[in-house]
Amino acid sequence: MKPLLPSISITLLLALGHVGSSLGQDKLDSAQLEKPKQRAYRLTTKHLPNAIQIHDRVISGGQPVGELAFREISELGIKTVISVDGLKPAIELAKKFGLRYVHLPHGYNGIQQERIEELAKAVRDLDGPIFIHCHHGTHRSPAAAAAACISAGLIEPSEGLPILKLAGTNENYKGLFESVGSAAKLNSEFLDQLSPDFPETAKLLPMAEAMVELDRTHDHLKRFAESGWKSLPDHPGLTAAYEALLLGEHFTEMLRMEFTSEQSEGFSKLLKESESDALLLEKAIRQWNTTGNSTSVPANVTEAFRRINTNCTNCHTQYRDVPIQKNR
Repeated sequence: MKPLLPSISITLLLALGHVGSSLGQDKLDSAQLEKPKQRAYRLTTKHLPNAIQIHDRVISGGQPVGELAFREISELGIKTVISVDGLKPAIELAKKFGLRYVHLPHGYNGIQQERIEELAKAVRDLDGPIFIHCHHGTHRSPAAAAAACISAGLIEPSEGLPILKLAGTNENYKGLFESVGSAAKLNSEFLDQLSPDFPETAKLLPMAEAMVELDRTHDHLKRFAESGWKSLPDHPGLTAAYEALLLGEHFTEMLRMEFTSEQSEGFSKLLKESESDALLLEKAIRQWNTTGNSTSVPANVTEAFRRINTNCTNCHTQYRDVPIQKNR
């Protein structure tokens, strides 16, 4: 028996209705558009790393590099690009394709509540669709997009952590998981009253912000070293391996910054050595924890942290007076 034509028509109309509701994403292929509404899924893109549809209005992904990437963003129908990365956004290239850039950076150790509120306001009120990116699109941007969409009431809180899993976010970045896991819908009237600047470039230059975060993380590691790398009673939620991981990311981000490229080769060399030693420190601590030997601190843990401290001292001696907050 042949299917009734009205049934086919209704099915087709429902499918078309979904396409029409998906923020004008007629540029996306039909397989993507058939995905359930408000369920994160990967997008097939050529120039946008780790692109994930979080909501009809929001896509998360990696840093767009070059004209081809920004052209693809434009072809996806995106109107606003939000960077949560420390690197200065490619503002002029975005403008060439009629895109607005907003810079709301945050770190790997979590997203401050004020920043979540700004991001929620942005995804709710700025022209969409909106593309939120960090460097690789694996850790910070999916966390920012998930927390923002939950706080704006675009997705349910239960959808947050699965987004991080889909993006491949490293579970060792527990601050990001905590920010998403604790996110809750904000009152609409509260968001109405917020009036953030939504700057094209963050007022605090990325290097200055990175220095602040690096110092905080390094201070935590010094406390661990002083305690024999045991847990800190006044900070029971901190772990030495996690802080070492964060320290390595701080150095990685600093190596990518415009400020670093303007300095002597010696500055970059110190950062690269410290980046490598931080990764070695994290690995050594995790291996030590796995063995269960808590009576003596392994020599590779002590040595890696010693080298980091030496490089910090050398860097401060040679580059402390280099201005990092001048207007550019």
